[in-house]
Amino acid sequence: MRRTRILTAVLALAAGLLSGAPTALAADPPAPTLAADTYTWKNARIDGGGFVPGIVFNRSEKNLAYARTDIGGAYRWQESSKTWTPLLDSVGWEDWGHTGVVSIASDSVDPNRVYAAVGTYTNSWDPKNGAVMRSADRGASWRKADLPFKLGGNMPGRGMGERLAVDPNRNSVLYLGAPSGKGLWRSTDSGVSWSQVANFPNVGNYAQDPSDTSGYASDNQGIVWVTFDESTGTAGSATKTIYVGVADKDNAVYRSTDAGATWQRLAGQPTGHLAHKGVLDAKNGYLYLAYSDKGGPYDGGKGRLWRYTTGTGTWTDISPVAEADTSYGFSGLTVDRRKPGTVMATAYSAWWPDTQIFRSTDSGATWSKAWDYTSYPNRENRYTMDVSSSPWLTWGANPQPPEQTPKLGWMTEALEIDPFNSDRMMYGTGATVYGTENLTNWDGGGKFAIRPMVQGLEETAVNDLASPPSGAPLLSALGDIGGFRHTDLTKVPSMMFTQPNFTTTTSLDFAESNPNTVVRTGNLDSGPHIAFSTDNGANWFAGTDPSGVSGGGTVASAADGTRFVWSPEGAGVHHATGFGTSWQASAGIPAGAIVESDRVDAKTFYGFKSGKFYVSTDGGATFKASPASGLPGGDSVRFKALPGGKGDVWLAGGAADGAYGLWHSTDGGASFTKLSNVEQADTIGFGKAAPGASYQTLYTSAKIGGVRGVYRSTDKGASWTRINDDAHQWGWTGAAITGDPRVYGRVYVSTNGRGVLYGDSSGGGTTDPGPGPDPTPTGACKVTYTITSQWSGGFQADVQLTNTGTNPWTGWSLAWTFTDGQRLSQAWNTEAAQSGSTVTAKNVGWNANVAAGASVSFGFTASRSDTNAKPAAFKLGEQTCAVA
Repeated sequence: MRRTRILTAVLALAAGLLSGAPTALAADPPAPTLAADTYTWKNARIDGGGFVPGIVFNRSEKNLAYARTDIGGAYRWQESSKTWTPLLDSVGWEDWGHTGVVSIASDSVDPNRVYAAVGTYTNSWDPKNGAVMRSADRGASWRKADLPFKLGGNMPGRGMGERLAVDPNRNSVLYLGAPSGKGLWRSTDSGVSWSQVANFPNVGNYAQDPSDTSGYASDNQGIVWVTFDESTGTAGSATKTIYVGVADKDNAVYRSTDAGATWQRLAGQPTGHLAHKGVLDAKNGYLYLAYSDKGGPYDGGKGRLWRYTTGTGTWTDISPVAEADTSYGFSGLTVDRRKPGTVMATAYSAWWPDTQIFRSTDSGATWSKAWDYTSYPNRENRYTMDVSSSPWLTWGANPQPPEQTPKLGWMTEALEIDPFNSDRMMYGTGATVYGTENLTNWDGGGKFAIRPMVQGLEETAVNDLASPPSGAPLLSALGDIGGFRHTDLTKVPSMMFTQPNFTTTTSLDFAESNPNTVVRTGNLDSGPHIAFSTDNGANWFAGTDPSGVSGGGTVASAADGTRFVWSPEGAGVHHATGFGTSWQASAGIPAGAIVESDRVDAKTFYGFKSGKFYVSTDGGATFKASPASGLPGGDSVRFKALPGGKGDVWLAGGAADGAYGLWHSTDGGASFTKLSNVEQADTIGFGKAAPGASYQTLYTSAKIGGVRGVYRSTDKGASWTRINDDAHQWGWTGAAITGDPRVYGRVYVSTNGRGVLYGDSSGGGTTDPGPGPDPTPTGACKVTYTITSQWSGGFQADVQLTNTGTNPWTGWSLAWTFTDGQRLSQAWNTEAAQSGSTVTAKNVGWNANVAAGASVSFGFTASRSDTNAKPAAFKLGEQTCAVA
């Protein structure tokens, strides 16, 4: 599956949406009325959805692991819950490119320290340079060292690596391999400052496509990995021997034997391929290298595995198959640190019929495969796969042998055996993280069990969102995996939208007065680009395309679902009565216009293109340009009509070098009034009105009062409340936003790589958000308090509260006392506060109701001294709970 998520950021950049400068042509607005609300944020669960090019285990602390994604940030593994915790949600709007992670490094000398090399594109699509983020608390907080060049977390070659490495003996020393001909860089102060290694002899020369004028495929992929030989150093002194991989088919591997003072090309090395990975088995003195003829992650037709004996300089081709029999390159590469003679590798670019994983227990002398043919096309697998936790990974497919569903994977460039557990292995694919916890069954002739190990890691790019007044609360249009119908936000849907399966869904809409009617458009290599549903998105059927359609574009449904207007890529705006079996060209509106519908009048549709607003009152047959002026001049605009309000239209968008903000029309777009208290806005959505309010709640991703954030207004834009905070920014949130028409305060926010976030107010998230007394449930309770990780000066804990009584709770408030001076720093899934030594944790809107026998869980981080005793007692209101 090819990733198309580049487009979300590129389209915004082209119009200057991501600049943090105020609108150049506007007068300074009056100071807006601002407030703040405490929101609880969670993902609408999809579990995965994007490429995971790197997984890194700490070599000195058990169960400490990190994953990096190409556009969706970095994550830390939580062993107690078998989930991933996001670490870069604090990346803000102006630094959106820092959600792309090109490399991650965990410090084995001080496991509290972790580093991330961030930046999404090395060409003009990302206006900012890259950076190295450093954390002394396992990613809970970060400091940043800006670099004088760009990094490419979503560039070709991003599965090679790791490009960032910490010296395992002197951990203040780090190396970073740079792209774009910028060479090798070094820090000697734990990542605070960086300088180029001036005498490193080769900056690389390989580009995927040197003729690409965009700079994307033509960039030099540069220095691609750094590996230390820990046996050549002692604690506190710099490691002497360092290996570096370079994107150069003739000169791929270099070595220093004097702690980086001098460098030499490794003699006798193979040529003609790129070394994607270099993994050292220091115990046996072997450097393993995975080679491919291309940089990946999509391409690669030939490859080899080589072993270099560090003591003698001998090179041995240990490839599991002859090169003539390969149609793929090798990339994923790992050794078993408990049994160093065990090495594994992946055929990362084996798209058909499946990826392949190879395993050797004799240092590469002989190999076995994860699957092999019995008699073609039938195959026998050494593994079983259970994707019941992420059932959409089957893609709803019914392939013919030798293909199977679910696939073992594709783009499998990340592969790691747990250094403390020979039975646990994880690997990344283009859509998820798979893993096993009985890997050594492979060696005894049994089958090892593979399942998704991805919960908590959400990596979808969101193009559009809808929350109908009935049926499923959330419909989403996503890059790469199409989109989902969420009937329960806390559960992974059984399947993405199918029939047809769009690689990317670009737009969706529902009929306001008949929400069972839903339409979506998207991209597909061959086949229709539009689909319809008559059961609220549960099932779909394909429409037909007008001539010339090349992409999904935008689509709008009439308020009653009897007709549709479609503005596809490659063709002009069209309209149809019924479900798109016969399309007619619309007159009076330019190709490429954004289209929406009035939510009351079934014959009224709206469009926008290049600063002009267009209106149709005959079902989309003809449009007329509105006389409205002063609207944004570019095409980075999103607008919506208010449900239940005929002719009530809100428009957001613009660019920093022109009109930029939020506009409102009450006359069907004939005129618009710009809100003076909104400096910049990029999305607009509506949700259930606040108690006592007559107008629906507005939501926007905007800059108000000089601060970028997600905002809510309950008084038609007269005043605004920021509902996110600096810890929850998620980079770029400019594609879509919508409130929930059934739950006051609930909002769904799009991201470009962190999936769909939904937020509930601490005073909202229910149909009656008004304040009330603290909950005082009755009946027995039990608490399980688990310290999940601990480091110098801090710790993280999970708390499970169980209703062991016979009556349900409609709210809860749990209190305990710390005895060793611990201080709460942050919490999730609860509203928590500390007074003196007493901590009180209350429910948030969505987890207030706890049935008899059921449990609710929350977590927190806190500071600590040398001792960290667990609380001895917990009280639920006045009820003392049993402690497990």
